[in-house]
Amino acid sequence: MAMGIGELWSQMGSIMASIMFVYAMYDRFFPPHLRRYALKYTTKFTNLMYPYVQITFHELSGERLKHNETYKVIQTYLSANSSQRVRKLKAEVVKDSQTPLVLSMDDNQEIVDEFNGVKVWWAANHTTSKSQSFSYYPASDEKRFLTLTFHKRHRDLITTSYIQHVLEQGKVITLKNRQLKIFTNNPSNNWWGYRSKKWSHTTFEHPARFETLAMEPEKKEEIINDLVKFKNGKEYYAKVGKAWKRGYLLFGPPGTGKSTMISAIANFMNYDVYDLELTVVKDNNDLKRLLIETSSKSIIVIEDIDCSLDLTGQRKKKKEKDNDEDEEKPDPIKEAEKEDKKESKVTLSGLLNFIDGIWSACGAERIIIFTTNFVDKLDPALVRRGRMDKHIEMSYCGYEAFKVLAKNYLDVESHDDLFPIIEKLLGETNMTPADVAENLMPKSITEDFETCLKNLIHSLEIAKKAAKDEEEKKKAEDEEAQLKVEKNKQELTQEELKVKANGKLEKKVKENGVTN
Repeated sequence: MAMGIGELWSQMGSIMASIMFVYAMYDRFFPPHLRRYALKYTTKFTNLMYPYVQITFHELSGERLKHNETYKVIQTYLSANSSQRVRKLKAEVVKDSQTPLVLSMDDNQEIVDEFNGVKVWWAANHTTSKSQSFSYYPASDEKRFLTLTFHKRHRDLITTSYIQHVLEQGKVITLKNRQLKIFTNNPSNNWWGYRSKKWSHTTFEHPARFETLAMEPEKKEEIINDLVKFKNGKEYYAKVGKAWKRGYLLFGPPGTGKSTMISAIANFMNYDVYDLELTVVKDNNDLKRLLIETSSKSIIVIEDIDCSLDLTGQRKKKKEKDNDEDEEKPDPIKEAEKEDKKESKVTLSGLLNFIDGIWSACGAERIIIFTTNFVDKLDPALVRRGRMDKHIEMSYCGYEAFKVLAKNYLDVESHDDLFPIIEKLLGETNMTPADVAENLMPKSITEDFETCLKNLIHSLEIAKKAAKDEEEKKKAEDEEAQLKVEKNKQELTQEELKVKANGKLEKKVKENGVTN
């Protein structure tokens, strides 16, 4: 037996030596143009005998070798299953993800996937470049790529359906695992420096959810249904020929939860938030550039839009400027400096085009939210349906909203004695959810839930008394003003009577011919 193994190894050695000798002769004496023909026909023969097709997805692509988004999406899809099926894994730290440590198959590993009963093989590979060429965009020495292998009889299924399935699932996993971000726009003057960006961002970690939002359940359910309908409305918006976006106007007194509502929407939809500050946007063109830089599946927010920008007084300012120029010709240098420091020149027309113009269709699945304390101050063209599709009034705290806050802050759902009192007081006076929450929040470790409820009752009674005193004061002022008006009328009537009497006397004197 031992002799047989020795003979086998001896024969294998002879075969390998013969192959190496033949390859050395081929490499040395076979002309290059004949080699190309030999390789060409050898490849054709191999393709005829080999029934499998391979598709390669490179990590870097393009002239400047930028990161290929398709490679990342496929890698994300494969990572979801590779940790269970592959023995050799690679760990990577991913920024802006809820799972920062991602496991994926290492180089020279293979994973089997199945789609509609068809098996495919994915392999991770890499090559090392030996060239030392100079370039303004130097490539990495190591190039990674993924290889998809499948039987040629399934070519149509794989190329039309399977790859699309992989890309869609990879994007879904990416969105599910990503960490939400909140962006704010940088001043327009700071866009053009080295590595300058139009938007700066940080991680969005606001915990607000619809479950904890202080609002009547029916109204909350209506908003959730509207959001779900919008999120699933890609085909519907394409059918009606409308950009896939929706506008929300949140209005109400300060402290009624407008910002919290925005956070709850962002968490529910899993959208990034772009907080747009209009006062640092130079003009309408810069506003368009900011819109282009926003991503799909995002919320663009303009808070307190009635205070953000004076969209109506610009003509007056321009007219005053023209009058000043007629009086005295300004210094061009000083005028240029003033122009640089001038406040935003964004116009109402530019803002309307931003919301609902042609440029608003440059992204998909986008929500635009305006907030205001005084909806009557806004231009009707700004808040009409089609721009702000849904108007949501954030009102004072009602009894149903109070019960949500009591559950959130005190973990109490009912109280036979105190809840009815609070219900009655909330129906008689106005208090914002922010004020109710502040009263319900324990201020020390010795305060229990009954103490907090009693604190709220006390605050509601004070607010009720203050509102009553204010009403009486206003009533007294109105009565006083009315009395003053009547008094003025009486004085005016007496004065008119005196004037008439004097006129009659003068007339009588003239008729009698009496002169002074």
